[in-house]
Amino acid sequence: MSARTVRRSLTAGLPLALLGTLCVATTATGAQDRAGHHDNAAVPTAEVTGSAVLGDIPLAGFSNGLLAGSVSDDRGVMLGGIGSDIYPAGRKGEYWTVTDRGPNGQIKIDGKKRRTFPVPGFDPAIVKIRVSGKRIDVLQALPLTTSSGAAVTGLPNQQGRDEAPYGHDARTPLAYDPNGLDTEGIVRAADGTFWLVDEYGPSLVHVSSRGRVLARYVPEGLRLEGAGYPVVEALPGILLNRKINRGFEGLALLPGGDLVLAVQSPLSLPDEDAGESSRNVRLLRFSTKRHAVTAEYAYRFDPVEVVDPSEDDTSELKISSVVALGRNTLLVEERTDKAARLHRVTLPHGSGILGSAWDDPASSPSYEELADPSAAGVPVLHKSLVVDLGTIEGIPGKIEGVAVTGRDTLALINDNDFGMTDGAEAFDANGRLVDSGIETSVTLLKLPRPLRG
Repeated sequence: MSARTVRRSLTAGLPLALLGTLCVATTATGAQDRAGHHDNAAVPTAEVTGSAVLGDIPLAGFSNGLLAGSVSDDRGVMLGGIGSDIYPAGRKGEYWTVTDRGPNGQIKIDGKKRRTFPVPGFDPAIVKIRVSGKRIDVLQALPLTTSSGAAVTGLPNQQGRDEAPYGHDARTPLAYDPNGLDTEGIVRAADGTFWLVDEYGPSLVHVSSRGRVLARYVPEGLRLEGAGYPVVEALPGILLNRKINRGFEGLALLPGGDLVLAVQSPLSLPDEDAGESSRNVRLLRFSTKRHAVTAEYAYRFDPVEVVDPSEDDTSELKISSVVALGRNTLLVEERTDKAARLHRVTLPHGSGILGSAWDDPASSPSYEELADPSAAGVPVLHKSLVVDLGTIEGIPGKIEGVAVTGRDTLALINDNDFGMTDGAEAFDANGRLVDSGIETSVTLLKLPRPLRG
């Protein structure tokens, strides 16, 4: 019997209050492989000072404890996926995290990939955790709900724009849900409300201190109808060209109250092929006072082989986390699923490329097509490398959340995808999950020099 099976037997039938504090005091089993380690003599090394793991909490017990009856069958899936982002909660070792849309995968049927949602009743949640030694305790969880208190779910919104949803075996079609959110970044404002970003719209979501969606800000022209909360078309329409499943992922709260939103990947302009081969992405500045975008910034990825020497596919590059270091300074994560680098970036004054020709989908060449944006007059953000996580032992793959915890310390969280893998083999003959063994973990990192100054 595996260690994971033993932990599952211990959790069966426990009340949610006890499940929230159950955790694992050992290192992660089956940790994701780290590839692409390489020397970089110009960058001083950082050191892992601690690692904590989330124990096994049955997903049905967790979800039904928040919204009764929301999940009838979790198919053996445990709580995970809370590593979409991490944000300090005030007390040392405590953080706000957020799930993504829930367990999902891809299975080929007749040669075409279908998006599966084995637990379609899952409702994305904000989860407060505490890191205690080698364990992660769940302190609090807030389900995301509509204005009436109903679950938002994690299902796709619009037929023809989003992937069609199917059940666990990719055979049973599921209904689209205009309320559905694929949440990623999280910050908490001074008034106690939360701001989240979403991949579907892509959208910026304002959430009450109890998890109720107050407003969802989407691109102009999205025409999302039927949602159970206010939908406001306040973002540039160019974002309608986001790559499927690659909308907003990073979110930063600047000291003055503005937000910075990062598109995960280059837009598909003028077509999908251009986006797949591009290294040019976009960041937006959003005024929470004016409820409007005030600037759009051009950001350029490093070559994929620099970020991850084991990878040669440019489309694997993503921005997963942006963190405020000052009023106009960010920490930006560039990553593949196996490696990541953190850069310091300074935001300039002015509106950047907002409203320019680069915001016109008819422009040719598009911003995404430019091999050298600076030479074409595009004001690309300047960046400087802070740390190459791919050179540090003890850091898991797929780091999606970064939190600044001190002058020279960080907390990193990975996305374990709820233990799911792609393919029909993700579930056994009885429809129960064949767990990947990858755990949700928080890794503490000490940098060789201060982040600021």
